[in-house]
Parts: sequence; C-alpha cells; structure tokens
Amino acid sequence: MLRVVDITSGERYQWGLASEGWHLLNRPELSVIQERVPPGDRERRHFHSKARQFFYVLQGQAVLEVGGSRFDLDVGQGLEIPPGVPHQFMNESQSVVTFLVVSCPHSHGDRTNV
Repeated sequence: MLRVVDITSGERYQWGLASEGWHLLNRPELSVIQERVPPGDRERRHFHSKARQFFYVLQGQAVLEVGGSRFDLDVGQGLEIPPGVPHQFMNESQSVVTFLVVSCPHSHGDRTNV
C-alpha cells in the first residue's frame, strides 16, 4: 500500500539530550529517518557492522566525526559512512540541525558504542 509520509505520520523517537527522529521508511533492507538535533546535542560515538549510512543536511550546520576525521556539513551536503567505521553526529552550532539518515540495510540492532 502506498502512502505519503512525513514527520506527522512517521514513528517518532527521542535520543541524546533533546534530539528526536522520525522513521519515514523502516524496512529491513532500507531505512530513511529525519532527525532534529538542537544546539549542543550529539550522539554517542558508535559503528554499525552491516549498515552503510548516508547523512544529508536539510537545515543548519552539522559536524560528523568519522574514523578520526572531522567533516563540517552545510545545507545540501551529505556524507556516506561505510559499515564498521566509528562515527558521531554533533551539532556544535547555535541553531537546530535537521537531516536525513539513510541506512542500508536498516541500522537498528546493528550498533556498537565505542
């Protein structure tokens, strides 16, 4: 069944100090999530054994630390994270960051904190 999805219809969850996400597509083979990260919040450094992820910034300025390297991402920029590579998403700016994270296969249950 086809249906239009957005953050009002996607399953919502919270993480970090005050960040939130919405499952726009949640299938074992593919996941698309929109997340909102307020200033100063960050996720815990981790890696995924199987999932390949792509982060794409919709609003604000984000920082991704990937395998020891820092990447500053602006609106309209994205970065691919291969499986097995430790990474951490951060909002070091004074504004909200909104982004998409696409995972193939989905990353739930495939996370190891480091």
